[in-house]
Amino acid sequence: MIDKSYKRHIAKAITWRIVGTCDTMLLAWIISGNPLMGLKIGVSEVVTKTILYFLHERAWYKINLNKHGKLLESRTRHLLKTVSWRLVGTFDTMIIAWFISGNPLVGVKVGAAEVITKMILYYFHERVWYHSNYGLSQRKEEKMNG
Repeated sequence: MIDKSYKRHIAKAITWRIVGTCDTMLLAWIISGNPLMGLKIGVSEVVTKTILYFLHERAWYKINLNKHGKLLESRTRHLLKTVSWRLVGTFDTMIIAWFISGNPLVGVKVGAAEVITKMILYYFHERVWYHSNYGLSQRKEEKMNG
């Protein structure tokens, strides 16, 4: 039987990819001035980002950040996840934008712009999912207290 958390992480990967791809397409369009290039960059990263996001979720699921027997406060954990994901995601976007545009400066500009937009969007995505019980047999906090 498949662990229910896999369903949750797959659903989170899909919802985040929809939000992230729309943001990347818009930023790449604005920066390159070419809507087709924005579309190509956004669509190209769908596969790489979905795989990378799933692996990121699995890694964070296994990370135990207990401090003196207490779970790390959810907002702090979400901020740490936000920063680690943004590093992975930005590097991926910069490479894809550079490859598709043929211009390393386009890759750097798209990556730099999305550092800000994606961190904000990711934080709120994490907060929404934190309040969802989809794919959880019980919350980690309940495990610690039970």
